[in-house]
Amino acid sequence: MKHVLALVLAAGLTGLAAIPAAMAGPTPQEVVRAEILSGWETPQGTQMAGLRLTMAPGWKTYWRAPGDAGIPPSFDWSGSGNFAGARIFWPRPDVFSVNGMRSIGYKHEVVLPIELTPGTPGHPIRLNGVIELGVCQDICVPVELRLRARLPTATPDPASIRRALAQRPVPGDQAGVGAVVCTAEPISDGMRLTARIAIPPMGGSEIAVVEAPDPGIWVSEAKVSRQGDRLVAVADLVPPQGRPFALDRSLVRITLLSGDKAVDIRGCKGS
Repeated sequence: MKHVLALVLAAGLTGLAAIPAAMAGPTPQEVVRAEILSGWETPQGTQMAGLRLTMAPGWKTYWRAPGDAGIPPSFDWSGSGNFAGARIFWPRPDVFSVNGMRSIGYKHEVVLPIELTPGTPGHPIRLNGVIELGVCQDICVPVELRLRARLPTATPDPASIRRALAQRPVPGDQAGVGAVVCTAEPISDGMRLTARIAIPPMGGSEIAVVEAPDPGIWVSEAKVSRQGDRLVAVADLVPPQGRPFALDRSLVRITLLSGDKAVDIRGCKGS
C-alpha cells in the first residue's frame, strides 16, 4: 500500500457534475488521487517533499504553463504551520494536441518535488494546502484537493522525489545554449516578443513555451522557426489592461520541448 500522509478531497470535486452520467469512467475520487511524499532535510535546513498526482486511465493534468487549452494549477499553503515558503520543481511535461489546440501537462502519474522552508528550522512542518488544478479526458474539469501532512515524520519516499528532480528540463547553460536575444515591440493590446536562441536542432518537432514575469499576463502559443543553429520563437504578451507595457526581458522564461528533450532558459538580452 502506498504511504499517504493525509488527503482530504473537497466534497464533490468542483465541476465534476459536468461529466456525462453515461460515461462508464471513474468515480470523482478516482479521477485524480494525491499524496504527499516525505523526502529529506537539505543542508540549508529546508525539507524536500513531493506531491504525487495519479490520474485515472485516459485523464491528464497540466504543467505550470498549460497552453491555451489547459487550466493552470494553483497552490495555497496559507493554512500551514511552521511554514515560511514552498518552491515547486516541475519535471519535463508532455505536449498534447486535441481538436487542433495544444496543451502541456502530465498523464498517468507525476511527482512534483517541493522544497519547503520551515519557520523555525529543526521543527516539523504542518502542511495544510489547497490545490486547484484541471484534469481532462474528453472534457476538462476543475478539481480542488485539500492536503494535510506533518513533515518529516511520515515514511519517506526519497527515490520518487529524486527521480522527478532528475527529469526537470536542462538549464540552458548546460544544454549548449548560446546567446539568447529578445526584441519586444508594442502591439495594440500588449507586446510582441521575438526570441532568437542559439541552439543546435534538438531533433523532431520543436516547441517553445514563453512565460512572462507576471503570471497575470496572457502569452500566446509561440510560433517557432529555424535559421540554421538559431531557433526563433515569436509570442504575443497581453496584460489585463490590454495595452503595451514595459517588459523586463531578463525575467522572461522560455522552455524548449522536443520529444524527450527539454531546455529551461531564464532571461534574454535586448538586441
